[in-house]
Amino acid sequence: MASINKRGDFWRAQIRRKGYEPISQTFDTKQEAAAWARSIEGKMDRGVFVSRKEVEATTLREAIERYQREVTPLKKGAAQEVAHFKIILRDPLCDMILAEIQGKHIAGFRDRRLVDVSPSTVTRELNILGHVFTVVIKDWSMPLPANPVQLIRRPKVPANAARNRRLQKGEEERLLAASRDYGGQWLQAVVELALETAMRRGELFNLRWPEVDLKHRFVHLPQTKNESSRDVPLSSRAVRILNNLPRSLDGRVFKFKSPEQISVKFHRACQKAKNSQGESEPIEDLRFHDLRHEATSRIAEKVPDVHTLAKITGHKTLQMLSRYYHPRPEDLAKMLG
Repeated sequence: MASINKRGDFWRAQIRRKGYEPISQTFDTKQEAAAWARSIEGKMDRGVFVSRKEVEATTLREAIERYQREVTPLKKGAAQEVAHFKIILRDPLCDMILAEIQGKHIAGFRDRRLVDVSPSTVTRELNILGHVFTVVIKDWSMPLPANPVQLIRRPKVPANAARNRRLQKGEEERLLAASRDYGGQWLQAVVELALETAMRRGELFNLRWPEVDLKHRFVHLPQTKNESSRDVPLSSRAVRILNNLPRSLDGRVFKFKSPEQISVKFHRACQKAKNSQGESEPIEDLRFHDLRHEATSRIAEKVPDVHTLAKITGHKTLQMLSRYYHPRPEDLAKMLG
């Protein structure tokens, strides 16, 4: 039986039952306290009672911090996710109790972020938040009635939002020169190899010499973003690039501390680029990942069909491949004769 006692101006109901943690709640009247106690004891009798103690005492911030300890390190994109969480944790949403968060609160977060960043960035952040709530409900068994992220509309991403940045005339020479001057041999080599192979930044960062077969001209990637292995053929230029690199004792091909360091050095090189007269002329709006677009479009001019192209680049679907293949109109015209 529950114990109901008056505490000052309020009534406190407390339930102690074997097999359950003690639970209590305070009410304005004795009748409300008794009704609550009967309801909880009835659920215990039927074996359907689930304690909401943890979900009513845990903030979203605490859930995210636990998620970063237990879940994020298992992901390939852990560093990127941590960067997103740094931004998300600044929002007042994270100070709310999990049990109180509703769709309208997630919508508020969405609208606040849309003021500062693009719809695609907000969508990525919502996807991350949505998975946090999924883990809270399924893996940590916290009784939320629904995943609040799934209750709201996602920002509409414009149809033309996909990037199709290609290197313009003279940019490759300027980029390689700046990469050599401001990033050294390693940055120049990783940029050149990205342009020759269409390999992703993470694939290049994780590349090891035992996976490189220069005799048969291919690189074996044991695990890629798509959770599968892939063999990447090497052009004559790619073989020369790799042959010119010194071997390291740890077996890694490129000397970078993290994939993010590649992007940071790449951005700095773009900002330090010069023109043919030796004057400062930054290469604007170019990201390291754009080299994959450039390489895919170049390789497409050499291979016989899109299925072979997809094998080389590692795209699982032709729809995804189409996002990376950006032929120039003048090149298409030449194909027509």
